[in-house]
Amino acid sequence: MDEFWAAAAWSILPTIAVCIVFVIVLRGILRFDRTERRVHARIEAEERAARGLPPRSS
Repeated sequence: MDEFWAAAAWSILPTIAVCIVFVIVLRGILRFDRTERRVHARIEAEERAARGLPPRSS
């Protein structure tokens, strides 16, 4: 019976590892996108202020 559970654990381990890597990569992509949008909005606001335009709404 021990061999069954050992085989089951070793067969499910790669799937769990791939899922963990997928979650980490996806989280990094989403975090990078959020940061990039924030920086882009700040740069755009600075450019609008330098040209004397009103702040962008929404």
